[in-house]
Amino acid sequence: MLARPLIRLALPADAAAIAALSRDHIETGLPWTWRPERIANAIRDPDTNVAVAGPPDALAGFGIMIYREEDAHLVLFAVHPSRRRQGIGSALLGWLEDVARTAGCRRIRVEARRDNVAGRNFYSEHGYHEQAIERNRYHAGVDGVRLEKWLRPQVPGTPDGA
Repeated sequence: MLARPLIRLALPADAAAIAALSRDHIETGLPWTWRPERIANAIRDPDTNVAVAGPPDALAGFGIMIYREEDAHLVLFAVHPSRRRQGIGSALLGWLEDVARTAGCRRIRVEARRDNVAGRNFYSEHGYHEQAIERNRYHAGVDGVRLEKWLRPQVPGTPDGA
């Protein structure tokens, strides 16, 4: 593992590299929906953090987290294949989780492709629990898995443990 990478908020100049990483390594075989314009909108959104590792010309990874009341939703997350298994994903996820805790979030939700065994294992190693399989979540024949991680203790007997 390398030294902990520098994590920073994305700049508009990062949008194209983030979109390309999503297209090539997340949305493979699916319609490309996270285009540069959508990424730029997320960067500008005050309820969203787009965190990146690496300079704009050599982006190693990114994560996009939306904050809604007491829950956060990790909507997109990737590390460039050549930079995996170096601690970059763990550093990005930790940074986003720290922000969610600071914002008062009680839980983080995320989805992964059902066939993305490496991604599902990554989330499991970081304390995320699989909640449900969603048939055709991403596209016809592409199932998803919903995962969540509680950041604060659940209160028994309340909806969603709130």
